[in-house]
Amino acid sequence: MSDDQAEVQRYAAVVEYNGSYFHGWQKQKHHDEPTIQAALEAAISKVANHPVEIACAGRTDTGVHATRQVIHFDSPSKRTDYGWLMGVNTNLPDGVALQWIGAVSGDFHARYKARARRYRYLINNGPAKQALQHDQLTWWRYPLDAGLMHQAAQQLLGEHDFSAFRAKDCQAKSPVKTMHHIQVRRWGRIIMLELECSAFLYHMVRNIVGVLLPVGEGSKPVEWVADVLASRDRKQAGITAPGEGLYFVGVDYPEAFDIPCQPYGPALLEPVLAAQQS
Repeated sequence: MSDDQAEVQRYAAVVEYNGSYFHGWQKQKHHDEPTIQAALEAAISKVANHPVEIACAGRTDTGVHATRQVIHFDSPSKRTDYGWLMGVNTNLPDGVALQWIGAVSGDFHARYKARARRYRYLINNGPAKQALQHDQLTWWRYPLDAGLMHQAAQQLLGEHDFSAFRAKDCQAKSPVKTMHHIQVRRWGRIIMLELECSAFLYHMVRNIVGVLLPVGEGSKPVEWVADVLASRDRKQAGITAPGEGLYFVGVDYPEAFDIPCQPYGPALLEPVLAAQQS
């Protein structure tokens, strides 16, 4: 039986990428800028020997990175998991690579079966900007109190209307989301904001960071975050923080799908995080 006559199989894959190499996730119809979706679809299609379209757990912006993005696609082509992994990675450009791929049931959907997504935002909080990893950390020169930022962030836990943290071009049907986890921690000069939410609005994480920064500097009180949230008005919030420090690091799916996408990375912090959990 040829590939064209074979039964269609659904595959899921975990993808890592450096967002600074691409003009965002979503492929563009009338632009020449490289996107992650276009690169993945071209590489998978070459290995599958037919056109492939993919869906992802959460689209990311220009400059935003991922360690545990999840995609799915359908193909009748018969390849081993190793064959898919090596073949696709061989045909991908620098800055993006599959970390895992496997066959899944036909009812799996990378976006619609996700119960929550997790992001981490990294800030290099020091007087001089970094020369290395300049596209993977956001530099903030003014001293920040991570304890105050963490205290303020707890006001965002639970189900809320996050309109005040929503960019004007957001296409989500509802601004109401449920924040499951939010934490701010410091290791030396590195500050990490970690968030897990049912789903994220366009620029939501970067706008949350933009509100927490003046709290960390001491120019706004801890209670200001609750006031901004209650206003449901983007104009009452702060800046949109740069995308360089933002990482898509995990997706929560029902255990039955067995997708290896538990929160991970970025690699520079993983030894510290692993030590804290041991």
